[in-house]
Amino acid sequence: MFENYKVFETTLAGRPLRLETGKLAQLSSASVMVYYGETAVLCNVTMSAKPREGVDFFPLSVDYEEKLYSVGKIPGSFQRREARPSEKAILTSRCIDRPIRPLFPKDMRNDCAVVATVMSVDPDCSPEIAALTGVSAALAISDIPWDGPVGGVNVGLVDDELVINPTLEQRAVSRLNLTVVSTADLVAMIEAGGDEISDELMFEAIMKAHEVNKEIVAFINEIVAQIGKPKRAFESNDPDPADYEMVKEFCLEDVRRALDTDDKTVRDAALLPIYDAVHEKFDEQFEGREDKLDEILYKIQKFVVRDWLKNQHKRVDGRGIDEMRPLAAEIDLLPRAHGSGLFTRGQTQVMSVATLASMSDAQQLDGIDEQTEKRYMHHYNFPSYSVGETRPSRGPGRREIGHGALAEKALVPVLPTVDEFPYAIRVVSEVLSSNGSTSQASICGSTLALMAAGVPIKAPVAGISCGLITGENGDFMTMVDIQGLEDFFGDMDFKVAGTKKGITAIQMDLKVHGLTPEIIKEALAKTHKARNYILDEVMAPVIAEPRAELSPYAPKMLTTQINPEKIGDVIGKQGKVIQKLQEECDCKINVEEDGRVYVASLDLENARRAISIIETIANDPEIGAIYKGVVTRLMTFGAFVEIAPGKEGLVHISQLDVKRVDKVEDVVQVGDEVIVKVTEIDDQGRLNLSRRDALVEVNGAVVEPGADDVPQRSRRDGERSHREHGDRSRRPYNRRR
Repeated sequence: MFENYKVFETTLAGRPLRLETGKLAQLSSASVMVYYGETAVLCNVTMSAKPREGVDFFPLSVDYEEKLYSVGKIPGSFQRREARPSEKAILTSRCIDRPIRPLFPKDMRNDCAVVATVMSVDPDCSPEIAALTGVSAALAISDIPWDGPVGGVNVGLVDDELVINPTLEQRAVSRLNLTVVSTADLVAMIEAGGDEISDELMFEAIMKAHEVNKEIVAFINEIVAQIGKPKRAFESNDPDPADYEMVKEFCLEDVRRALDTDDKTVRDAALLPIYDAVHEKFDEQFEGREDKLDEILYKIQKFVVRDWLKNQHKRVDGRGIDEMRPLAAEIDLLPRAHGSGLFTRGQTQVMSVATLASMSDAQQLDGIDEQTEKRYMHHYNFPSYSVGETRPSRGPGRREIGHGALAEKALVPVLPTVDEFPYAIRVVSEVLSSNGSTSQASICGSTLALMAAGVPIKAPVAGISCGLITGENGDFMTMVDIQGLEDFFGDMDFKVAGTKKGITAIQMDLKVHGLTPEIIKEALAKTHKARNYILDEVMAPVIAEPRAELSPYAPKMLTTQINPEKIGDVIGKQGKVIQKLQEECDCKINVEEDGRVYVASLDLENARRAISIIETIANDPEIGAIYKGVVTRLMTFGAFVEIAPGKEGLVHISQLDVKRVDKVEDVVQVGDEVIVKVTEIDDQGRLNLSRRDALVEVNGAVVEPGADDVPQRSRRDGERSHREHGDRSRRPYNRRR
């Protein structure tokens, strides 16, 4: 039945890798089922027969589809089916897209679709790597024009040893999460997150991955040799060379003059009359194909910029090759925000805003990997006004999600642990003006915002990009801090973020087939020097370390540990106890399964009161302990006082005051707050309390209920068992407008 069914097997990182083709999805241009361990990913590629009309780009779509049945889950949505792709799926789609896109012909305009469907997941065998391998093999054996194949692997750092495709257990302790994709000769894509990894170690990891990738490429080439189809012909979209030279001769000098400015607005305005003049002169000659004129003008601009950079070592704005644009940093622009930072690099400007909340506000994830919760969220917004355009906002696209994830990856390694700082943290980076490297500006601005918010990060993080121009003879030149035009017409955007100690994130975008080791090494060295300059000369003078205090508008967080067996008592039947406590103390309470309790409130005293009540509920009262309670009932012989939900005791009339009391009502009323001391616990657990003894004992003198020196818990407890956050002793900081 399946005459073309073929199976190809090898091993990858000591685990079996099997590719099957000719059995499933036989109407695709090519279909490959990848089995890596017990992970299974079906990869399909298709291409339209005719080019799409009216587009000036290659219309490629890449979709990585996570199916929750692959991990034995039913989706948590109301409809109980997969809906929009998760953030992880979008990021994986981008990781597949970036290395394969430059290998397609640049002048092809046929729609091409790549779909990788995850059908089974073995936690030790990455479905992302399986998908990348399957997509590469499918494109290579199909009739779609493509200059592959590529291979890709993950690299981890476990016990100071580099590990290819680490297992789930190894990933949990790895200091590095690096993905490298390569052709047979060049490195085509780098995506990395790391715990302050040195340049030397990062380079070693990249090269180690490249060597393994060569083996994967050789394996796929063997498959192509057996079953690969001839590549089909396509209609080229390149302008006729004679037409190009004709238009170039007419407007080249005008284009040079228009581009020779560091102001994007001035440059765009200067180009408009050139476009008008070219169309006025040549539209009649190009009748029916006027769009080719715009393509030619694009190529002329590209020629000018690349000629300046490569042959004259001249940058569009007159900077030196390794000179950065003017830099500026600022904090505290938004009075009510918990923390805000503004970072400006030339005409690129990003404002980042930090918000702190209780751990109950952490993001819940419903995906195919082991992560179910995200405590730190970084969101990146790119409105149309940031590039001087006019269009409605339609929510974040894949680019915005990718840039936010890159900034998140760069900052996660320096964040305090939950035990050190039990907050959920969200940072939003608003791009106010864009002329290149907004993702790296968002990293710098977010570091400022986090430190201004009082988040005790381990070290400040800065980001910078490195560009590339390559020649036909293998020669190249790199430059730091590329602006929009250099990114648009250059060959590379090599983004590196890190601290003074090491790298925390890398993302590499290429328009060529790949990079040599020499280019990678030079890019790492240049970005290292540039980010250290930003940290020392731009960010440190504004705020050198995290503030010691949180914003008055940020919740104050207290934590305590209770016996897990007492969690039910704290929550109460149908949650009534904890709900009442949150209402009375104006706070949010989050109780973990291991007995950790987090209390967040804008008022620190309310949080302390809630912690005191929780600890009283969870811990049996002790004789001699002093509590603040509420009068619940009055009797002729005394008053009943509740010291915690469900824990009530009697204050006999003789124990109500230091002087004689004739009537209970003369001293207390229902609802009054009073301090009491536990004097006796009988065999049935009933409490006898004394207000008189408590009044005398506090500071050795009689005090009134509610006085500032009344403790929230027993004075015999000594040092508090809970921890307070956000009220640390002040450390100095500098601020510059």
